[in-house]
Amino acid sequence: MKAITDITDFIFLEDKPEKADIIFMPGGSYAEQAEKAAGVWKDNYAPLILPSGKYSVKRGFFPGPLSKADRYTANYATEWEFLKDVLLKNGVDEKAILKEDYAENTYENAFKSRKVTDRLGLHINKAIICCKSFHARRCFMYYQWAYPDTKLIICPAEAQGINKNNWINSENGIDRVMGEMMRCGSQFKEYVMEFDKQGCAAAEIEEGVKNDL
Repeated sequence: MKAITDITDFIFLEDKPEKADIIFMPGGSYAEQAEKAAGVWKDNYAPLILPSGKYSVKRGFFPGPLSKADRYTANYATEWEFLKDVLLKNGVDEKAILKEDYAENTYENAFKSRKVTDRLGLHINKAIICCKSFHARRCFMYYQWAYPDTKLIICPAEAQGINKNNWINSENGIDRVMGEMMRCGSQFKEYVMEFDKQGCAAAEIEEGVKNDL
C-alpha cells in the first residue's frame, strides 16, 4: 500500500556514515543507539560524541535501562549518565564524550546540544545523529533547526525490535510509528508558531536555556 510506503519513507531516515565533526545522540533508555554511536566512533567517522538527556519530563526520573539491563547495571541518575556508560563499555575514550544532561525532550536535545557546542567554540559543518530508527525523522527535524548550516547524517539503531521492514506487523510498531507521525505534526506546529511570533528561534532558546549550562 502506497500510504504505508510513504509513512515508512518519512519516518525511517537512514544514511551511510560519512566523516563528520561530531556524533549527536538524543536521550533515551535504550542501549542500542549508544552502541551504534560507539561503533561509528570506533570506525573513525567522528572524533566527538555528544549524548544529551536528563530524563523524560513526563516521568520526572530516569527509569533505568529499558534494554540490556543485565549489561548496564549502574544506578544512573540521567539519560546522559546511562548513555555515557554504554559508550565507555563499548570502547569509546572518555575524553571524546561531551556532556549535556538537562534536556527533557527531543527539542531540547537539539537546542541544548547547540548551546554546548557553541560554548566550546565548535563549528559543526557535518554531524552524525545516532538515534532509534523510528525516532529518526523527529530528530532530524529538530537538529536541523538547531544546526541549520550543518549537514546531518542519520545513522539509526534498531530498538524494541522495530525497523522499517517490520513496524507494520506489530501493535507496538504501529503505535510507535504513528505516535512519531503525530508528534512530528503537533510538536513542530507549536514551535513553528512560536518561531513566527518571535521572528527567530534562537531568541526563544536563549531565553529558555541560557542559565542551564
